Amino acid sequence: MDVDIRFSPFTCIAGANGVGKSNLFDAIQFLSALSDCSLIEAARSVRAYDIRSVFHHVGDEYDTEMSFEAEMIIPSQGIDDLGQEAKASSTFLRYTLIIAYRSEQNFSKSLGSLEILKEELVGFNKDDISKNLIFDYSKQWIDSLFITRSQGKYISTEGEKIDTDRTIKLHQDISQDKSEGEGIRRFLARNLPRTLLSESNAFESPTAILVRREMQSWRVLELDPSCIRKSDNFMSESIMDSHGSHLPSTLYRLAMFYREEGLDQESIDASEQQVYSQVANTLSELISDVKSVSIDRDEKRQLLTLFVQDHYGTSHSAVALSEGTLRFLALAVLTLDPEIQGLLCLEEPENGIHPERIPAILKLLQSFATDVNEPVDIDNPLRQVIINTHSPAVVLQVSEDSLVIAELKEIVNNHKRYKGIRFSCLNDTWRNKDEAVNIVAKGRLLGYLNPVASNEEIDIYGNGNSQSKSKKKSRVVDRPDIQPYITGLMEDILKS
Repeated sequence: MDVDIRFSPFTCIAGANGVGKSNLFDAIQFLSALSDCSLIEAARSVRAYDIRSVFHHVGDEYDTEMSFEAEMIIPSQGIDDLGQEAKASSTFLRYTLIIAYRSEQNFSKSLGSLEILKEELVGFNKDDISKNLIFDYSKQWIDSLFITRSQGKYISTEGEKIDTDRTIKLHQDISQDKSEGEGIRRFLARNLPRTLLSESNAFESPTAILVRREMQSWRVLELDPSCIRKSDNFMSESIMDSHGSHLPSTLYRLAMFYREEGLDQESIDASEQQVYSQVANTLSELISDVKSVSIDRDEKRQLLTLFVQDHYGTSHSAVALSEGTLRFLALAVLTLDPEIQGLLCLEEPENGIHPERIPAILKLLQSFATDVNEPVDIDNPLRQVIINTHSPAVVLQVSEDSLVIAELKEIVNNHKRYKGIRFSCLNDTWRNKDEAVNIVAKGRLLGYLNPVASNEEIDIYGNGNSQSKSKKKSRVVDRPDIQPYITGLMEDILKS
């Protein structure tokens, strides 16, 4: 599909249903799964019914190859699967992966295997920053996270695609006591059931393991109110998952964090209350009648349950809270959790939220992302947010340089016509530094202000009977007392 898109710490992708916004999230989720699972398991995680369906197809004809190229900034240190410390030799890297589908003659067409044609991990040097990292950021921010202790490749591929002896090489991080060619492990590509990145460790390649950790942290949030409402037992996981499970144990862990710091009881109590107050203050931006948030620890049943108290002193358990409130609450806890880093993707964050409260949830999501004007530290972790939406209310509230418009375009390839996604941005933003970027037409953008284009009479019964048609009614946007506000919004957008 030849899709190329640049992300900033916070990016909003707007587009109609069916243009492919969710497919972008599928690709991110697939790459994340490849850093931790076999090729087949990763494919099934996004298209469980048929591994071929992860490939682009027109009609019944499927492409046999797909490629990914992801540029990323990673933390400078971390821990591998065996608890060993890893320190990166480079923190700004590009990961490239090409995968092919191989049909199995002894099985039906829906079965087959996946083969790695190319895998590569390369570090950037400081001269590459301005060319590849084009959004605006401060010198303090980039200096706090950019490291280049060595040059060269960490994973590379040797041999052409048609070469049956094609090998993929895992390079140990270069150091002064190693000469070129030392510390390289070679693998036949056709025999690999998973990426080399997914098998990296701190001893062989600390940089590769930290890239793996980064990709493992990429999550697509699919918050499920039924999961958020559940109480946790004392032995539950204490990190909230992508569905919102383990919210009570996660918040309880955050409140208990300072117990290990050797503080006196009064200081511990104050620290606990501060965490609960932060969540309550954030939640009150969505619901004015919120006094406090707390976790009830039931020793008899060994359960942790979340409660919200209103200004009348009435406590409500999570079971009684609305879906929109629960999602907002989950995001508020995520924002406070220093264990949550990396990339967070969220579809239609406005769901279940009153339009008046949309600025509050956008503010919360933007606060989750790293602040590029401050150094990266425990109070400003390296985090990124991508949301997608088709809501005019969201489009009008996000900053102009964070907005990307997704549209369908017609593509002709090998005498076949099909539609693919195209990403466009507004003029006069940092995205214009990319010469290949598409500029969205202003008329297309204004469609978000006035998406209902027709004033024709509507058949409310849908049976084509002219006698059943309703009388012509004015839309809210057509009211004289509303028009000045809409006109003002349009003028703001059209200003250059």
